[in-house]
Amino acid sequence: MAPLELGLDTFGDVTVDRDGRPRSHAEVIRDVVEEGVLADRVGLDVFGVGEHHREDFAVTAPEAVLATLAGRTGRIHLGSAVTVLSSDDPVRVYERFATLDALSGGRAEVILGRGSFTESFPLFGYDLEDYETLFEEKLDLFSLLLHEEPVTWSGETRPPLTRQLVFPRTEHGLRTWVGVGGSPASVVRAARYGFPLVLAIIGGDPLRFQPFADLYRRALAETGQPEQPLAVHSPGHVADTDEQARDEYWTHYRDMHARIGRERGWPPMTRAQFDAATGPNGALAVGSPATVAAKIVRTAQGLGADRFSMKYSAGTLPHELMMRSIELYGTEVAPRVRAALGEQAA
Repeated sequence: MAPLELGLDTFGDVTVDRDGRPRSHAEVIRDVVEEGVLADRVGLDVFGVGEHHREDFAVTAPEAVLATLAGRTGRIHLGSAVTVLSSDDPVRVYERFATLDALSGGRAEVILGRGSFTESFPLFGYDLEDYETLFEEKLDLFSLLLHEEPVTWSGETRPPLTRQLVFPRTEHGLRTWVGVGGSPASVVRAARYGFPLVLAIIGGDPLRFQPFADLYRRALAETGQPEQPLAVHSPGHVADTDEQARDEYWTHYRDMHARIGRERGWPPMTRAQFDAATGPNGALAVGSPATVAAKIVRTAQGLGADRFSMKYSAGTLPHELMMRSIELYGTEVAPRVRAALGEQAA
């Protein structure tokens, strides 16, 4: 069995400075680059940057941020987390990530998803009533583009292609995942196309997702697809002690949850709920290096995961605290995880 890959994800959340003032989008984007450089330096396997089109997240073009990182890192894989394929053009997505793959020497990845926010649909002229059709058709086209052969395709959501070649070609193929939030239909669709799967686990006990992991592997077998990796994405934060990590993270996570909750009808989060979510069976990987490592091992073993990526940004959580969290994640969490799983240190 291959060693568990350990990664980090960020949405480029707009943070605050030492005095509590919001940083500009430009400052946040530059901070994300520095965070990715540190992730590479401490030996992590993958760094993912998400796509959003709203005021509280600075990154709208992950590929541009990742291309900058390609020139400042040497080994870490660079990917999206996620690319909202439904409101983009599959050909352009493929071209951008194939270019990133060239710049990074074959380290590019793309995670395709429908997006947990929907602001990109009206922004780019798409109707939310076509939510399912858009993703299904565009995923179908993207799966053909990955073969890097002439593509013939037609559908309702974009003009047809007839024996169309798309460039640049990659040297070893473009690693492509599908991210899902727990919909059985989405899990089966990823398996049908033979894509590796990313489970976004942001609440509850991560082991509640075991039926989805089992469904995915069963669907791969039933559709004649080879075995594929399974990854987990969950929020987290590392500090020297459990108490410090929770205290640093709590107000920023609470306020982010409240802001999004007002849009989605969620009730405010209480400290008791937060403490439960950061407990041994909760979804938030928040705590000391030993605590976070234990949560990662439990999740990886329970789901048979091949990768765990921690979403280390949380609303206005300051850049300095995130940098310290990344350092601890790479230098203290990762060795504990590898030791617990009987792996050789990277």
